[in-house]
Amino acid sequence: METAAGAMGGKEDAAMREVLVLNGPNLARLGTREPDVYGTANFDDLSALCRETGRRLGLHVEVRQTDDEAELVGWLHEAADGRLPVVLNPAAFTHYSYALRDAISQRTAPLIEVHISNPAAREEFRHTSVVAAVATGTIAGFGLRSYVLALQAVAELLAEQEATGAARPAAR
Repeated sequence: METAAGAMGGKEDAAMREVLVLNGPNLARLGTREPDVYGTANFDDLSALCRETGRRLGLHVEVRQTDDEAELVGWLHEAADGRLPVVLNPAAFTHYSYALRDAISQRTAPLIEVHISNPAAREEFRHTSVVAAVATGTIAGFGLRSYVLALQAVAELLAEQEATGAARPAAR
């Protein structure tokens, strides 16, 4: 994985913190999957929005998507090992993946759970998140803006940690 300094090139960018934006199943189908629920922006639009928001906030954002639970768990392990903050849309895994929950519980930096729609306003099976209890927080129902809000939260949490010299994110 390329470091923020290596990806951006330059001394000034070396201070940028790397953040992973991880997306679970079916999010690569944004723009075509249920546009009445998820909107018409596609995954490339989401990725560009996250990267641009990150630049404005002094964050180097890497956006990934997978339909594979094991791959997502591996990325969360990578984040924990690298002390990397994460914005995570677990998608359908939200509601039943204890493997994902266990991987998130090993986090060593802020992790914000995001959802484009508001799961609590949808089908009953979507009302429970098995990952929310081990995330730093959850942002849902604001469309793609949920990611912007999550990246803003990550930037603020990182600034607080740097100001206080905190080694770990706030207690869960």
